[in-house]
Amino acid sequence: MNAMTETWLDIGAADEIPLRGARVVKTPRGCLAIFRTGADEVFALDDRCPHKGGPLSQGIVHGKAVTCPLHNWVISLETGQAQGADEGRTRAHRIRVEAGRLLLDPAALTA
Repeated sequence: MNAMTETWLDIGAADEIPLRGARVVKTPRGCLAIFRTGADEVFALDDRCPHKGGPLSQGIVHGKAVTCPLHNWVISLETGQAQGADEGRTRAHRIRVEAGRLLLDPAALTA
């Protein structure tokens, strides 16, 4: 691995996001939605529903999915794939929690 893949970006404390909630991180290439599930897992997606661009960060988190607030599309938090739809995906990004801090793969800023 090169140094770039080893240097993850600290974007805040995991507990700043409520369980079954989200927050938005603004980047030079657009907004990311950072989700925390009821099971305390974290996921990162582009903050745009693949259907009509709705703000996924304002959707309802349930299990490992989020329901878009505009037209009720259900999006997998793991893959970004719209569930039950033949097409439609939003970009998923690697994120992890270390010592209570949210660490985002820097590729999310350039991909």
